[in-house]
Parts: sequence; C-alpha cells; structure tokens
Amino acid sequence: MLRNWRFWLGLLISIAFIALALRGQDLRQVGRALRGADYRFLPLALLLYFAGVWVRALRWRRLLAPIRALPARLLFPIVVIGYGANNVLPWRLGEFVRGYALRERAGVPTSASLATIAVERIFDGLTMLGFLLVASLFIPLDDQLRRLATVATATFAALIAALAVVVGSDRIRARLLGLAARALPAGLGARLAAVVESFVHGLQILRSKGDLAAVAGLSLLTWGLESAMYLALAPAFGLPLGPAGALLTTAVANLATLIPSTPGYIGVFETGVVLVVNGLLGVERELALSYAIALHAALYFPVTLLGLSYWARAHLSLRAVRRLGEGGRAPQPAPEPEPAIK
Repeated sequence: MLRNWRFWLGLLISIAFIALALRGQDLRQVGRALRGADYRFLPLALLLYFAGVWVRALRWRRLLAPIRALPARLLFPIVVIGYGANNVLPWRLGEFVRGYALRERAGVPTSASLATIAVERIFDGLTMLGFLLVASLFIPLDDQLRRLATVATATFAALIAALAVVVGSDRIRARLLGLAARALPAGLGARLAAVVESFVHGLQILRSKGDLAAVAGLSLLTWGLESAMYLALAPAFGLPLGPAGALLTTAVANLATLIPSTPGYIGVFETGVVLVVNGLLGVERELALSYAIALHAALYFPVTLLGLSYWARAHLSLRAVRRLGEGGRAPQPAPEPEPAIK
C-alpha cells in the first residue's frame, strides 16, 4: 500500500481538506464543544444509521434477485464488512470486499455482484442530488455547492449513459469486445469477454421498471434514515439543523467523499459538513467542526468494528481481496458455500 501512488495521492488530498476544515479554527474551542456535547442522543443516531444499513441489505437483495435469490440476513453482514473495509482499506476496496465475500458465502460471480454495487452507487448519487434539490427549495445554495451539484450531475449522467450503452446494445458491446480481443492475447481476450458478460448479467435489473422503482424507493429510505441520524445528533451540539439542513448536510458530505482521499474519507467529509453547517446555516465554525467530527466518528467506528468482527468470523482472505482490486484472480469458492455468516 505504501508503495502505491494512489495511496499517497489520497493522503495528500485528505491533508489538504483537513487543513481547509481547520483553517481559522480555535482548536481549544472545538475540544470544549466535543467534551460538552450531550451524547445521550448518540444511541438514537446509531439506531437510525444501522436501520439504514439493514435497508441497504434489502436493496442489495432486490438488485441481486435476477442473479440469485438471497436472504437479507445473509447480505447484511456482507454489507457491513464492505462498509467497514472502505473505512480501513485504500482505493475503495470495500466494494471488492463485498463482491469477494458474496462469492465466498453464496457463490455469486464477483463481476456480477460488482455490477449490482455499481448500480447501487448510481442510485446513491441520484438520491444525494435529489436531496440537494429538495433542500435548495428551503436553503439557498451558494456558488460552491452549485458547482458541486453541477459536477455531480454530469458525473452520474455519464455513468448512466455508459450503463445504458452496455446493457441496451448487444451489438455495440460485441463490437467493443471484438476490438479488445484483437488487441489482447487470446486467453486474456476470452477472459475479458467472460467478465464483461458476467458484469452485464448483474445489470439485468435495469431492464425492469418495477424493480428500478423498488430500488429507488429503498434508496430514498436508506438515505432518509441516515439523514435522520444527522438530525438526531444535531441537538447534542445545540445545532438548529432542521430537516432541510439534515438533507443538505447528508448530500454535500457524501458527495464530497467522491473526491479521492484516505480510507474513511477523512478531511473531505468534515469539509462537506462544515460547508453546510457553517457556510449556509451560519453556525460558528468551531461548533460546526465539532459536530462534523462527532458525526464522522459515529459513522466510522461502530460499522468498522462490527465489519471486522464479521470478517474474522467468516474467515475471509485479505490477500484475495487485494488480488481482486489489482485485477487478479482470487481463489475459487468452495462448491457448496455456507448459507449464512455465523
């Protein structure tokens, strides 16, 4: 990891955003705000967050349904493992962790499960843009947030267009694979074709309007619960966040995590929260930063510790995950995988 340039780039970007969040701050006042917060609101915030994680498992079950019918009780630990892995591993390897863990536990091809995770990410982004739009009806956006919304809209529009081409046109896909096969060694070209076809198989839900509507509804519910978590923790710091402020903070903080950074999105998340709570809602910077730090800790530590616990109990291989993230092959799963993580 230390020899990879992407790790150092993410670290430098996080340091830059940490410096931005700390600029002009009185750190002693930040510390006093953290020590003086009323953490009796924390259990409710965590309950709302993990309720949202359970809904994520339900959403993933719906996305995986065309490939294999799986119970949410199997998928919930894998979702937690993936989120925990994203908090400790670089380059968003948590997505590969989820794909690998699902293959080990249920025999689903990794490329197919990664396709469903890609669809998840698109729905997450669209939900965040929807939150921005709704919140902007009550809280005027400044130039920074309007630019963020524009860049995010363009990014997700391009992703949707790319998926539409891949799923909707067998002829275009076959032509592109043919060009790639001629440029690659025979074995590698055949392997690429198999991976792409498995990936496309994981996107079959995009052909069903009913399933897409269900996934959209579950996306709104899961992010609504996370936004409620933001709102539930605000009184601990005496913040007048309000529902619109919670929607806006959720959207900006999570869109900010699209910027490459360290595992756990350190720096970019805090900057996103401060942009809204201080920049738009007028809360003093030290109080806004203390709320951002406490919120990030609540989002980071519980799911990471639970994910590590599930990982250890499932006896998964970190080396296999790293090989998947680098484009290699992980060891094949057992012929009859266990039905659930014990």
